[in-house]
Amino acid sequence: MDELFKQQVYEVVKLIPKGRISSYGAIAKAVGYPNHSRHVGRAMGNCPKDVPAHRVISSSGKLSVPSFRERLEKENIMVQDNFKIKDFKVLFWDPLNEI
Repeated sequence: MDELFKQQVYEVVKLIPKGRISSYGAIAKAVGYPNHSRHVGRAMGNCPKDVPAHRVISSSGKLSVPSFRERLEKENIMVQDNFKIKDFKVLFWDPLNEI
């Protein structure tokens, strides 16, 4: 995975508003690689601290990193016991439609 791809991913993720979430797939589409959601996930694994990685989840609405639950709940995003986001569709931020 090249550095340019990672930087593009980080720039889009930084735009996710507090209290909203997006998905790996939506971020991949936004940077021009619609079939690279796994690459987005790998990039997020080592992202800088100023990138809100906790706001990027699976397209099913489930947390990929359970430890992000607390950070999301501090932003008033409710996480159910099965680690799914409550009101996922309402909170979803689609970069292709909102940038």
